[in-house]
Amino acid sequence: MESTAMHATNHILLVAGIILAAGSLSGIVARRFKAPDVVFFLLAGILLGPEIAGVLDVRAASTFNQVILVFGSCYILFDGGASLKLGVLKDLWVTILTISTVGVLITAAITGFAATRILGIPLMTALLLGAALSSTDPATLVPIFKEVRIRERVAQTIVAESAFNDSMSAIITFALLGVVLGTGEGFSLSRVTGALLTNALIGVVAGAVLGYLAAHLIAAHKKFGFLVQYTPLVSLMAVVAAYLSADTLNASGFVAVFVFGIFLGNKRTFGFRPEKGEQDRLADFVGTTALLMRMLIFILLGSQVSFPLMGRYQGRGILLVLVFIFIARPITVFLCAFPDRRAKWSLRELLFMCWTRETGVIPGALAGILLGLKVPGAEVIASVTFLAILLTILIQATTTRWLAGKLGLLEKR
Repeated sequence: MESTAMHATNHILLVAGIILAAGSLSGIVARRFKAPDVVFFLLAGILLGPEIAGVLDVRAASTFNQVILVFGSCYILFDGGASLKLGVLKDLWVTILTISTVGVLITAAITGFAATRILGIPLMTALLLGAALSSTDPATLVPIFKEVRIRERVAQTIVAESAFNDSMSAIITFALLGVVLGTGEGFSLSRVTGALLTNALIGVVAGAVLGYLAAHLIAAHKKFGFLVQYTPLVSLMAVVAAYLSADTLNASGFVAVFVFGIFLGNKRTFGFRPEKGEQDRLADFVGTTALLMRMLIFILLGSQVSFPLMGRYQGRGILLVLVFIFIARPITVFLCAFPDRRAKWSLRELLFMCWTRETGVIPGALAGILLGLKVPGAEVIASVTFLAILLTILIQATTTRWLAGKLGLLEKR
């Protein structure tokens, strides 16, 4: 008789095999249509999920799903950080800092107040919905900018924003959650700001320390070059270490892995010269692993979309998502980026940033947590969140290349 553990193992292996097969086919189709692969991964998950084919049925609260979401997001963030250039970011830090903090508050407030009018829900529940939706998705944006080469400063600002605003979104969500459940002391902007600064600072320090240490270990010189042939494995272990070290200190593990990626991707800036061929080996490994993580994350995310849940608030939910896309995001971008005289953003760059703000893994995870806690209004929050994920990925992600071309922001490879 088969044991429970063996049955669970076989189930996970079967799920992984189905995802890899579906992901490979979806990737081929995406390349054929020159579209972001995450769009087809999401569609494949929806088709294979329990709502349609019933081939994939992985619960959002399962250990397997949580491991994939956390580690996959971490690795994609590491990949995004490694692709950034410090020389480009030095003129953009004011915009990145402002849009990742104040911008999240602005987006949450506009979306929340709109939700009270459109959905007719209490203000605190509406603000909780706005907070859960307010962060952008690095797991979607990083691979898109790998495929669609646009002006460096624009792409790197959007990617950096997506890495840092997850912390702000989570902090605001849990602060409001305490108020809604009656376990908090009331929402305080100063307390939220303090928590954010502490959270981000510890994450930055943890990522920087581990990134510098990893660069030391794999740098090609006699004393510290003993691990040079194991560069990919060192990076893999360090990504896990960066996340867990920050998370243990109640800080942002996602910020830590992003900063770790920046340090490892800018080794030359810090005086470390990679051995010949080392960078190519690392790039191949990171590219393959990041692709695998994208497949797992978005096919699983698609398979967990609940059509009955979305259907309850479909019309009003879509209207709210349109407000979120066409009103909240543009106001946020222009208020946070336009005043930055150092960056000197053009109108075309600002318009592109207004459109490119896909919703994905973190809002989905926050909505799942609220459902699990049976928070009042959690069903409407989850419904609108899944609508936002579907609409922003299916519409905004697929039009990124077209819009960049129209605005003259595309660069040759």
